[in-house]
Amino acid sequence: MVAALTVVLAVVNSACAKPRGEPLRLEGKILTAQNQSDSDWTNVEIWINRQFRMTTPTLAAGQVFRAPLEYFVTGYGQKFRFNQIQITDIRMNAKQADGKPIEIRMKFSGDSLSDALKGMGGSH
Repeated sequence: MVAALTVVLAVVNSACAKPRGEPLRLEGKILTAQNQSDSDWTNVEIWINRQFRMTTPTLAAGQVFRAPLEYFVTGYGQKFRFNQIQITDIRMNAKQADGKPIEIRMKFSGDSLSDALKGMGGSH
């Protein structure tokens, strides 16, 4: 029940919106994924550091999926702790309508520490 509610709260249908930016984005403590293709995706998994995962059965063409980082969990039920764990890798796996796999990796510029500190002000 909680997982179903999480998916309902995390998925926002914006089929009319134009794709903008990268398909995977970190916006504070929220991860945003957008299907910028013309076809629906199924079996969508989003991974943080190859350990913490969140899934949704489908991500329709043009649809945006938003989830707080603390909703990502390991196979043992450990929650992602934004203030304690450095993000070094974000990827999304899914299947196209014809069954072909999709893998999208978030691009980090510079090193992971510099990426994490962007927008924090001051020098680093």
